[in-house]
Amino acid sequence: MRIIAGELKGRRLAAPTWKGLRPTSDKLRETLFNVLAPRIGGARVVDAYAGTGAIGIEALSRGAIHVTFVDSDPRALKLIDANVRRCGVANRCAIIRIRLGDAPLPLMPDSFDVAVLDPPYDQPDLTAALGAIEPIIVGGGLVVLEHARRRQAPPGSGRLRLVRDLISGDSVLSFYEAAASSLVST
Repeated sequence: MRIIAGELKGRRLAAPTWKGLRPTSDKLRETLFNVLAPRIGGARVVDAYAGTGAIGIEALSRGAIHVTFVDSDPRALKLIDANVRRCGVANRCAIIRIRLGDAPLPLMPDSFDVAVLDPPYDQPDLTAALGAIEPIIVGGGLVVLEHARRRQAPPGSGRLRLVRDLISGDSVLSFYEAAASSLVST
């Protein structure tokens, strides 16, 4: 695995040494960032089900100002930490251990511009993953859900509405846009 573009282009990332982690391929990451390019510069990004951290590090390489990596596997968290240190971007990120959907994310509402979710392809409830991320995305923000082609993407969750599907081999990138926040201050 390598960083494809930006200030860290060509940097190699450590890969998992255990079975069960399916890193996003370089080709699919390139496709993803071709679509995200106009939104990444200056963005605050969440890389959920982060695995190796490749997506978040790619976002930092392409101009994101901060990335929060979220994963529940302690091995993945160690791997992410090693990769952000290897790339010299540890000061521009946070790493959180939590299983999406088990508890609210300990992050401020409406504080992220882009989120990329890459849950296990056999995860039974993709809507729950979207629902866990929805509160922290700004109005007009974008959530990308990577999933197996054999599974249909949910039409949305809360303020998130499906706006595009991009098929690449056995994978699909489903793009959701967040409507303006429904929070009203008194």
